[in-house]
Amino acid sequence: MDARSEGEAVTSEASSDPHAEAASRLQAAGQRYTSGRRELVEALAGAARPVTLPDIESIAPGLARSTAYRNLEALERCGVVHRLETGGDHAYFELAESLLGHHHHLICVTCGAIADIELDGETESRIDDSLAAAARESGFVPLHHSLDLYGRCSSCDAAA
Repeated sequence: MDARSEGEAVTSEASSDPHAEAASRLQAAGQRYTSGRRELVEALAGAARPVTLPDIESIAPGLARSTAYRNLEALERCGVVHRLETGGDHAYFELAESLLGHHHHLICVTCGAIADIELDGETESRIDDSLAAAARESGFVPLHHSLDLYGRCSSCDAAA
């Protein structure tokens, strides 16, 4: 279900060095960029999609679950990690948009799989314009948007 090729940056907005950005954000918050946090950022940077804590444990088996969870929370507070709640058994984690680049998600309501998708510039611009117009009508000042599309992945749709 993944729409992003392995190793491919989602957009030019992505940070060229997620480790430097993570270290900088943690330092600004009075936190250290420990080896465990570095390993988490490396695991998330190498993942082609948002991942669950069990996925992270498979990617980085040396990290204890409790340590990984505490570090994910610290990285999330510093704006390095973004948590996605889909209503399933597990939360999903990915690098923050400023490190990964602007993108959206396809979320399967049956199996919980999440895929990152990137829209072309023209489509993204139309969405921004439409959302800005709707916000103006409500007296709201938009800062950014995120789009999660819920449905069934091809595997679950075929099994339905």
